[in-house]
Amino acid sequence: MSVILRIYRRIFWTAFLTVTVTGCQRCQAPISQPKLLSPLPQDPFVQVYFNQHQGAEYQEPFRPQQRFGDDLEQAIVEAIAAANSTVEVAVQELRLPKIAAALVERHQAGVQVRVILENNYSRPFSDFTPGEVQALDERSRHRYEEFRQLVDRNGDGKLSPDEIAQGDALVILRQGGVAAIDDTADGSKGSGLMHHKFVVVDGSTVIVTSANFTTSDIHGDFRSPNSRGNPNNLLKIASPELAASFQEEFNLMWGDGPGGKTDSRFGVKKPPRQIDPLPVGNNRITLQFSPTGAKVPWAESTNGLIGQTLVSATNSVDLALFVFAEQRLVDLLETRYRQGVMVRSLIDASFAYRYYSEGLDMLGVALPDPQCRYPIDNQPWQNPITTVGVPQLPPGDLLHHKFAVIDGETIITGSHNWSANANYNNDETVLVITNPTVAAHFVREFDRLYQGATLGISPSLQRRIDQAAKDCPAPTSRNQAEDTGLSSSAKVNVNTATQEELETLPGVGPVLAQRIIAARNSQRFSSLADLDRVPGVGPKMLENLRDRVTF
Repeated sequence: MSVILRIYRRIFWTAFLTVTVTGCQRCQAPISQPKLLSPLPQDPFVQVYFNQHQGAEYQEPFRPQQRFGDDLEQAIVEAIAAANSTVEVAVQELRLPKIAAALVERHQAGVQVRVILENNYSRPFSDFTPGEVQALDERSRHRYEEFRQLVDRNGDGKLSPDEIAQGDALVILRQGGVAAIDDTADGSKGSGLMHHKFVVVDGSTVIVTSANFTTSDIHGDFRSPNSRGNPNNLLKIASPELAASFQEEFNLMWGDGPGGKTDSRFGVKKPPRQIDPLPVGNNRITLQFSPTGAKVPWAESTNGLIGQTLVSATNSVDLALFVFAEQRLVDLLETRYRQGVMVRSLIDASFAYRYYSEGLDMLGVALPDPQCRYPIDNQPWQNPITTVGVPQLPPGDLLHHKFAVIDGETIITGSHNWSANANYNNDETVLVITNPTVAAHFVREFDRLYQGATLGISPSLQRRIDQAAKDCPAPTSRNQAEDTGLSSSAKVNVNTATQEELETLPGVGPVLAQRIIAARNSQRFSSLADLDRVPGVGPKMLENLRDRVTF
């Protein structure tokens, strides 16, 4: 590790001022709240921001309160406001009115403004009827209530036309005449999620973030006063060459825009592209977009790039991930660990201990799914580590990062969760950046999250392990694991089956079941051969499915 990073870490650890924070979610002990730290130096070409770090503070605009962190919303607004010719936005969800207003202002000033959204989030909440609101699932209902509190400025429990016109970001875009599409513009709904979170300004500046443009991802939840927004990062990169690659990605998805032909290309309809590493000042930046079709070798996929970067580690790998569900990546990490590389991992508590989580592999644990099936390719580490766990976060906040730090000098970040679904189905961004100055910011953020984290096998996890041992004897071989996947001999209609029903098929886990559902939403299956278009389904699996599926 470089001398400058050791200095930064020493500053971080000696700067703690211990105070008790009440209401901590999933805490077993009080969190130590650090005082404001000196900001780290920024690279002139790649600037780094975090919404919960201790190197800055700002006045949150909605609740309002003075709090630690960078105002990611303001960073996005300022980048948009500086545009002279073009602003291109591709983001899964946009609910913040200040960002929408900034886009409208630039559009009305003659700047070309275009917005791409995910189809599940492209309709204004204020358009929903009472019946539609009543039918929302619990997660969507929470998002809707968050929206109402954001827009209801006078707090009377009602949304007036003026409040909607000023507070509903999608209505602001619509009334302002900003051109927007979603991933139904290709005639389908994409092969997965349009999960990008980037902005390109004037073909020269790129904002890349792990955050959606929402209160919960940037500032915090109205229903959880102590929340500070899901921990997220944002990069502002000045590079016309890098911006050109993002512009190409945007143009592929945009096609000829609203109301045009279905020539937009989302998901697996996009052509695979290899983008050469770029020197940007003192940075070396590698960029890759998801998804990657099944015909492309895994090593050339986005997850393959992540794996290639992980195996370059010689000293340390630190992970801060929303979800980790990619067996090949954890297997590569185990190899590096056996060769002396220190591995530490933080995963969001809602995913860390699910049966398909690779966090369990690192802990040397295997858990079955609700049908007592163990993942076929599961490989719990023979020499488990205890430097794996979940961070202590304020109530309502989720660890939403998707980053890794390798040897204190290289970072992996972007919108791409570490899963097969992100690799094979979603529209995603992965950036690999080598520069100790940039990496120092991610080192400090990881250390902040790691301090006080719940590590190793917690008592609650141990109880689950003990219960599983009683209810579901663990398989002793791959063949036995495959057998436990055959929970039913009934035929399954792949065009109508639920995810749970698809998971009863041999070799079909949650990720593959999701891919099958995404593929049939684009085009129904009419024969066994049609299943071959689903990433992860090969000749052997087709043979195993021959007598198990109908259409």
